[in-house]
Amino acid sequence: MSSKEIIEKQIQAQGDLVRQLKAAKESKEKIAEEVAKLLQLKASLNDGNQTAPSNQKFVLKTPKGTRDYASEQMTIRNSVLDKVINVFKKHGAVTIDTPIFELKEVLTGKYGEDSKLIYDLKDQGGEILSLRYDLTVPFARFLAMNKISNIKRYHIAKVYRRDNPAMSRGRYREFYQCDFDIAGTYDEMIPDSECVRVVHEILTSLNIGKFVIKLNHRKLLDGMFEACGVPADKFRSICSAVDKLDKSPWEEVRKEMIDEKGLTDEVADKIGEYVRLSGKGELVEKLLADSNLIKSKSAVEGLEAMKLILKYCQIYGTLDQVSFDLSLARGLDYYTGIIYEAVLLGETGSGDDVAVGSVAGGGRYDTLVGMFDPKHKQVPCVGVSIGVERIFAVLEAQLEKNKSKVRTTEIEVYVASAQKNLFEQRMLLCKELWDAGFKVEHSYKKNPKLLAQLQHCEDESIPLVIILGESELEKGVVKLRNVTTREEVEVVRGDLPQELKARLSLVTNCLA
Repeated sequence: MSSKEIIEKQIQAQGDLVRQLKAAKESKEKIAEEVAKLLQLKASLNDGNQTAPSNQKFVLKTPKGTRDYASEQMTIRNSVLDKVINVFKKHGAVTIDTPIFELKEVLTGKYGEDSKLIYDLKDQGGEILSLRYDLTVPFARFLAMNKISNIKRYHIAKVYRRDNPAMSRGRYREFYQCDFDIAGTYDEMIPDSECVRVVHEILTSLNIGKFVIKLNHRKLLDGMFEACGVPADKFRSICSAVDKLDKSPWEEVRKEMIDEKGLTDEVADKIGEYVRLSGKGELVEKLLADSNLIKSKSAVEGLEAMKLILKYCQIYGTLDQVSFDLSLARGLDYYTGIIYEAVLLGETGSGDDVAVGSVAGGGRYDTLVGMFDPKHKQVPCVGVSIGVERIFAVLEAQLEKNKSKVRTTEIEVYVASAQKNLFEQRMLLCKELWDAGFKVEHSYKKNPKLLAQLQHCEDESIPLVIILGESELEKGVVKLRNVTTREEVEVVRGDLPQELKARLSLVTNCLA
C-alpha cells in the first residue's frame, strides 16, 4: 500500500470520528481538536502532490479567532488607542517594545492553568519558542535582563492565546493589550491606587457607559482559603476556579472545586459564603471582625491593604466606581498583592444587570522579575492592562445601533476643477497646500466632472473644497466652498493658507 493510500485511509477514519463526535454532541473543543487533525492529514496529502487540483475548493477566511479591520474599524481603533496613550503619558509613562515570541522557558510556569493556552512554535533555529501570552511576563524578563529596578512604562502590542474565541464579545486568539506598569520600591498602595485612577480616566474618556472597578487582594484570598480549610498546595488551583465566577454560576464553580480540585463539600461551601460578598469600607470592617478570618495573618494583611487603597481611591476620586469584591481572583499565578478588574455594566448600570464583560485587569506581582534574575533580585511591580478589543466591540455595536457614520480620512481640503485641462493647476495647488501642512487631496482623473468631485467631498465629510476655474486663475483667486452649508466665497490666492486655517478652526469647534 502506497503512502498516499495510507493517508487517504487515515483521512476516512478521522472523518468518521468527527461525524461520530458531532452526532454524539461532544464539546466544541473536542470536535475542533479532531477537525484540526483531519485538516492536518488532508494538508499532508496535498503536500505529497506536486500540483494541487486546479478545481480544488479554497475558502478565503481569516484564521479562527482573528479578524480583519476595515478603515471604519481602524478609525475607531486608532481613536481609542490615542485616548489610552494620552492617559498613559499624562501619568508619566514611557513606552517599550519586546518580541512577539519568547523562549518557551521564559513563559513556562507563569500562568497557572492558563499555560495550556500558550502558542508553541516549531523549532526552526535551535531555540524552543512560544508566542507571548501577555505583555507582563516579557516586561519582567526585560527588567531582569537590563538590570532595571525603577520604571513607569506602557506597552501596546499584540498577544496570542490558543483560546476558544467569542468574537462578538471581543475575545480573540490574536489581540491587542495596552499595559501600564509601575516598577520600583515605593510606599504601600500609592502606585496601586494610581493604577485604579488610570483605568478610571481611560474608561471615562471613552464614554462607553457605566463601569465598576473590582478590587481584591491575593493575600486576603490565600488567608480566606486557609481559614476555609483549603490545603496550601491547592491555593492557586482554587484561585483559578474562583476566577471563573465572572463567567459561570457558583454551582458550576463549586462542582469544579469538588469534582476536579478535590475539595470537600464543607470547604467549598465555606468559600462560597465569602466569594458572594462585595462592598467598600464597611465590608473590610466586617471581615476584620470575622473571628475565623482574622486567625490568618495573610488575611489580616490583605484586609489592611484593602482599607488603605480604598482610602486612596477616595482621595483620587475613583471610589464611586470601585467595589471590593471577594469573587475577584485573577487566575494567573504571578499575582502577589492587589488585583483589579474593570467591568462594563448593562444598560441599567446595575451591578445585578448582565455585564458586558471585563475590559481591564491587572494587579501586583512582586516576585515575577526575581524569577528571571540570576541572583533572584526582586523588583516590586504593579500594573493594569486595558482590554481594547472588547472596547472596540462595544463601540462598534453602539455605532451600528445608532446608524452612525465613521469618518475614515482626515482630509481637510479638496482641490476641485470646474473645467477641463486644469489638472496641472490642481496638482500645483495641492503641492503648495501640502507644503503649508494641510491635509489635501484631488481627483486622479484629468478631467473629472465637478458634480462628482463635490459628491465625493460630501460622502467623505471633507469640510472645505477649493474650486479652480479659468476666470479665477486669471484674477489670482480661488473659490472656497463650505461643503456642509454650500456657501462659496472668493479668496485671494496669497491669503489662502490663512483663510483655510481660520475656517478649519471654526469647523473643528463646531464638530467638538
